[in-house]
Amino acid sequence: MAAGVFGQIDVHTVTINSPSTGVSFTHTVPHGAEISRFSGSPAPLDGYPESSINKPADCNSLKDVHISARLLEDFLDLAIENTKNSLETCGVLGACLEERNIYVTNLIVPKQESTPNSCQALNEEEIFAIQSQQSLVPIGWIHTHPSQSCFMSSVDLHTQYSYQVMVPEAVGIVLAPNDESRKYGVFRLSDPVGMSILKECKEKGFHSHAQPADGSSIYENCSNVYMNPNLRLEVCDLR
Repeated sequence: MAAGVFGQIDVHTVTINSPSTGVSFTHTVPHGAEISRFSGSPAPLDGYPESSINKPADCNSLKDVHISARLLEDFLDLAIENTKNSLETCGVLGACLEERNIYVTNLIVPKQESTPNSCQALNEEEIFAIQSQQSLVPIGWIHTHPSQSCFMSSVDLHTQYSYQVMVPEAVGIVLAPNDESRKYGVFRLSDPVGMSILKECKEKGFHSHAQPADGSSIYENCSNVYMNPNLRLEVCDLR
């Protein structure tokens, strides 16, 4: 889309958290706060044996991704009304690149249509406008499973593919507030196995994906993601 089109879009930011990231990606936090690598073991799910999702990515060639320690809680607060009504909520993550690190500095919550097991962003040109105006890297997405467990459905995998094919470090964050065994996960498609399967899949809606013959992963935990208490976060709620 041409840059001239972005200038014609009237985008209203109705929620802003933290100071602008224009000067610095980080801010001062209480003494003792530490950056921690995301870790966790995904729960088994129907259609995806445990062996297909519990192997972390080889992140040697991937840049480190830093996520604000506030992101998950802030997003759950924004999603609270939908969660009460068992409706999913989705958001888009924007990031800035600095040397070997990617800093997730922006959460964009678009206008959207939600059901108990799906969420569709609307007026996506508003998202593109913000990303263009602030020179943000589309580093991934976040959504809730208000009444389901913490996993990536077949539809989620296709959404993740659309991000990861553009940016290899792209993440998919799932928040499952009512899952007693695991409240959240930070996932990615395995590469090349998972990416190849999703590239070839032409099905729509909820469906099954064939398991790789070698028993490797379709999707996995991100091992290059860090929860950073020093990182600023700007939230743009367009709903």
